[in-house]
Amino acid sequence: MPPSPALVWQNLPAASLHQDAVLSAAWDRLNAQRGDLPFLNTEAITASLDSFGTGRERLLVGRQEHTITAMCLLVRTSATAWQSFQPSQLPLGAWVADDRLPVLELARSLIRGPLGLCLLLSMTQIDPLHAARPANTADSESSDYIRTAWTELPGSFAEYWNQRGKNLRQNMRKQRNRLAGEGISGHLRVLDQAADMAAAIERYGALESAGWKGGQGTAVHPDNSQGRFYRRLLENAAMRGEAVVFEYLFDDRVVATNLCLRRDDVLVILKTTYDESIQSYSPAFLLSQDEIELLYQEGRIQRIEYYGRMMEWHGRWTEKSRILYHLTLYRWPLLQRLAEWRRRRRSGTGASAG
Repeated sequence: MPPSPALVWQNLPAASLHQDAVLSAAWDRLNAQRGDLPFLNTEAITASLDSFGTGRERLLVGRQEHTITAMCLLVRTSATAWQSFQPSQLPLGAWVADDRLPVLELARSLIRGPLGLCLLLSMTQIDPLHAARPANTADSESSDYIRTAWTELPGSFAEYWNQRGKNLRQNMRKQRNRLAGEGISGHLRVLDQAADMAAAIERYGALESAGWKGGQGTAVHPDNSQGRFYRRLLENAAMRGEAVVFEYLFDDRVVATNLCLRRDDVLVILKTTYDESIQSYSPAFLLSQDEIELLYQEGRIQRIEYYGRMMEWHGRWTEKSRILYHLTLYRWPLLQRLAEWRRRRRSGTGASAG
């Protein structure tokens, strides 16, 4: 089998992605080939650059025989090192490529592309579902990022629910009986229109700001960069029918919210929060149960992706998980060996100190 044509790279300002219609179309075409992820389309990436970029990000465009087959947003982290543009609000690193192009081959070409003297390149938060994890080599290594969960929705909701643990099913039944006994109407509200997104983000921010994230200053708020990003992301997606916000209410009071994107048969939960002041109920669990039951009724969504770190509570809703990974490439094998030696030395020093 003949080798694939070499990638020829062009180094551009990141703003070129939304300023050049040809580049925008190429990015979306490549995203569609490799997962078709709604949080990695041009509009989402542009919103993340505007909200979280520094202006130093670069767009690397790779061509094979004049056809664009790879595009990566990179940030210089030192004089000789680069990594993927990776704000925490993006579940995966900001790059797209032809699905026939292995990520290691892409990275090897890129490290010798127009980045100057690049000794180290980090491709962050890669999903093995869309880019197979390569074995470590003399000049590369992969490392675990997080274990993340997903839920598949085969069969009927009754079948799915009967497969959940006995404790979860009993707990949900008791909570719903108690709500009814106290005269509280617990119900799901679904929002999918662009005009609804600003108010939904405001309510989400109020819930999150009242909890531990508010105390740490990391909560979404309509007036901070996160709030503006999620509002723009969801409003744009809603215009394509790809945004949905699930809210759970006690009477007229919102007590839990999931901010989601959906494309084809996949739902991605971007953010979730609940009213932490409620101790006698589990608003997030009540929301999850009603949300999944509704998805079964509608029949469109076949898989729910969480993308965040898998927590104990995820295991009550699904048994499925996989490990997202980072890929680090060194310009020369000697640098990889040096990095490994330094890690072993630090590990040995730490063990000795203990």
